[in-house]
Amino acid sequence: MAVGFIERISMKKFEKKEIYKKSKDISRWYTDVVLKSELADYGPARGTMVIRPYGFAIWERVQEIFNKMMKDYGVENAYFPLFIPYSLLEKEKEHVKGFSPELAVVTHGGGKKLKEPLVVRPTSETIMYEMYSKWIHSWRDLPVLINQWNNVVRWEMRTYLFLRTTEFLWQEGHTAHKTEEKAMEMVLKALNWYREIYEKYFAMPVLYGAKSEAERFAGAKATYAIEALMPDGKALQAATSHNLGQNFSKVFDISFQDKNGKNQYVWQTSWGLTTRALGGLFLVHGDDNGLVLPPKIAPIQVVIVPIYKDANKKRVLKYAEKIEEKLQSELRVKLDKREEYTPGYKFNEWELKGVPLRLEIGEKELVESKVKAVKRVDMVGQIVLGIDDLVTQVRKLLDGIQISLFKRAEKFLKENTYKTDSYDEFKKIMGTKKGFIKALWCGNPDCETKIKEETKATTRALPFDERDKKGKCIYCKKEAIGQWIFAQAY
Repeated sequence: MAVGFIERISMKKFEKKEIYKKSKDISRWYTDVVLKSELADYGPARGTMVIRPYGFAIWERVQEIFNKMMKDYGVENAYFPLFIPYSLLEKEKEHVKGFSPELAVVTHGGGKKLKEPLVVRPTSETIMYEMYSKWIHSWRDLPVLINQWNNVVRWEMRTYLFLRTTEFLWQEGHTAHKTEEKAMEMVLKALNWYREIYEKYFAMPVLYGAKSEAERFAGAKATYAIEALMPDGKALQAATSHNLGQNFSKVFDISFQDKNGKNQYVWQTSWGLTTRALGGLFLVHGDDNGLVLPPKIAPIQVVIVPIYKDANKKRVLKYAEKIEEKLQSELRVKLDKREEYTPGYKFNEWELKGVPLRLEIGEKELVESKVKAVKRVDMVGQIVLGIDDLVTQVRKLLDGIQISLFKRAEKFLKENTYKTDSYDEFKKIMGTKKGFIKALWCGNPDCETKIKEETKATTRALPFDERDKKGKCIYCKKEAIGQWIFAQAY
């Protein structure tokens, strides 16, 4: 009886990991694929998430890419405390009001009630700017260009793996400048970095522009955002960049003496990209078989699966190791030599995990000095490659996959972006296929609120090239202040 139990457990290890079909229910598929591809799991505390090694490897790719962008521009990484005295958060009234519903507050420590409550970091403006006020005194101290990679806590009521969790990872850049002009250069530079990450690396086309007053970051003078469209027609706020003006510098007394000996307050920015970006990546490209990762962001670009019998095992593995060595100097490659799994099981697992390219190597490939390649993006047929210029051929395949994923996502975005002057049509679209709607809006928050109440759609952004569009508001028919992007959002 004990032996039978052990056998049943062992057999489970070899079962194919079935997932719910994306084409049937995207929400169930998403949770299924995140768990079964071992990207993440639910944490013991409500709303928390454990990012597993494979999921974290993708986040490390984001860090690697973004660190180079920032450091080339002169931004330095630092770290600031997780705990923020409540009095610091209260200094900027609009800021604390905006975050109050989401705060986690520590009232006891070491078995005793604290003299002052500590807030678990929801964002770092207040703790960082307390330090900036100590460090900045002269125009020679500027600009200050600092980023930190950290975790933050916001007490979410409804959580969704990667997309909305109580604790999440992000980077937050915080800069201080002599003039607003220089601050705005930084705001737009960060926004362009985010656009490049999404379009060049994630293969996701995005829209970007200014946020409305209601959607503006608490305490900012202006907020700008990257918006991506998900397969279910909902928008994902993919990254934000804020012109903080002098709101925080006046509150925290971050001032400097200019070249003329006059005291001035600094102009500030903050900007951030979170692990919710990964959720968008998984949603946009995944299919019924699991993840589909663009080669430029995939932690494993090529997986090599050897196929052998006992008689030719050593020879096939040696050939596979030769292929691995040839590729790994320029590409992120994994040779799957696990003996306890069949080739079929490995095919399924790496398809589920979205590895862009699979190379199959057996006796025939060994004899002919070739490899068989299968692209994850379509998995239609096998491509036979010679090994003499293998790196070049594989790179060409990966580049093609990257381009095809972007074009497919771009086609979806174009087909699901609508323009209308009719509020009845607006409501019909939001009640059925959803997507992005371009519509004129007057800027009145009352109209914005009523549109949200009636359609669940919010203003996502005012694209820079749509600011001068003239006409009548989609809702109240008064004079509009540009053509805005509306959508239902996560």
